[in-house]
Amino acid sequence: MRDSIAVAMSGGVDSSVAAWLLQQQGEQTVGVTMRLFTPEELAPGQGERCHILEDIQDARAVAAQLGIPHHALDLSGPFRERVMEPFVRAYEQGRTPNPCVTCNRTIKFGALLEAAGQLGCGRLATGHYARVDYDEATGRWRLLRGLDRRKDQSYFLFQLTQAQLAHLLLPVGGYEKGDIRALAADHGLENAQKPDSQDICFVPDGDYAAFLERQGVTLRPGNFVDASGRVLGPH
Repeated sequence: MRDSIAVAMSGGVDSSVAAWLLQQQGEQTVGVTMRLFTPEELAPGQGERCHILEDIQDARAVAAQLGIPHHALDLSGPFRERVMEPFVRAYEQGRTPNPCVTCNRTIKFGALLEAAGQLGCGRLATGHYARVDYDEATGRWRLLRGLDRRKDQSYFLFQLTQAQLAHLLLPVGGYEKGDIRALAADHGLENAQKPDSQDICFVPDGDYAAFLERQGVTLRPGNFVDASGRVLGPH
């Protein structure tokens, strides 16, 4: 049934409400959660900070509340190859990568979209605060900022292609964050008050320098320099 919509359910409130909103519109939905790594793959002492197993359980619980199927998909191989390893190489080259942008392009709307197709879903929905529409005048899909400018996440999606945008739904993009939490609470979703996560998912303690060292990178001091060669400060 290619008309089904796969909802990327992270275990958080935004993607949960995205699934609920689509259900209210009469859409047939399937919950999918990516397993990108396990706590054991992180450094000793960080396992308690990694909530991936808890997040999968939360997503499964909400899917059960909504009465929709749920699948946990192992995408750890592609994630390491396309996101984690390029993250490390970029820092080795003196660059500052944004792994979430890369993940959205290659994993969430790449590998996950492909996996959704194998489940019979022709479209993918997420809980990003952004919007997508089709511009008849130009014949192109447009990525627009979310209504809630304080939570806007369109900058995480700017590399998506026309083909990816054509299969993308962003149900919460037209809402304020407070309204999303209120909807979740009003309809009894278990994770209505779950805190937001803003860390790099594979660096749960926020110490990316220590993560790089664990990946074999030798850290060296240097300077931040602007385009004219002026030294701005040390790192």
